[in-house]
Amino acid sequence: MMEERKVVFYCSASYDIDPKYNEAAREVTRAVCSLGWTIVSGGTVKGTMGVVADTVVECGGKHIGILPRFMEKLECAGLAEVVWAENMDERKSLLRKGTKAAVALPGGIGTLDELIGTLTEIKLNQYDGRLYALDVDGFYTPLKSLLDHYVSTGMLDSRSRELIEFPKTAEELIERLKSL
Repeated sequence: MMEERKVVFYCSASYDIDPKYNEAAREVTRAVCSLGWTIVSGGTVKGTMGVVADTVVECGGKHIGILPRFMEKLECAGLAEVVWAENMDERKSLLRKGTKAAVALPGGIGTLDELIGTLTEIKLNQYDGRLYALDVDGFYTPLKSLLDHYVSTGMLDSRSRELIEFPKTAEELIERLKSL
């Protein structure tokens, strides 16, 4: 039996974002589903998380939602599985569990927290998946500049800076996932 391949998506819970970010999320979700991978996400109906959930259902894919108990009643319909966490820290750990890759779609401060937390986990050899930030129209350019600044000031070593990749398109991201 073939091993289940899972990827975690970090994404926005906001409804007030440029539609191009949700379109990129749909494109990535469709492609990941076509590869037969399971998507793990925050699992709520809000913002891009809801867009991902709806797209997985449309594609007939498998989607696992990880929600803290205080978000009860916000879970998406169509989740293959709901995993309840006691708090946000436990949720972040459970999101990564068993995944081959973590993908940050354009998102807010929660997405940034998950992205940087995952980078730290990889740096400390606590997560062995790959890390990607989908840089739709330069969304993550300021983060790349900040990380480069950390390297230039000695706050981050260049090897650790290379632990996060910034594909610019869904196609580029999918090609990288296929190699895992």
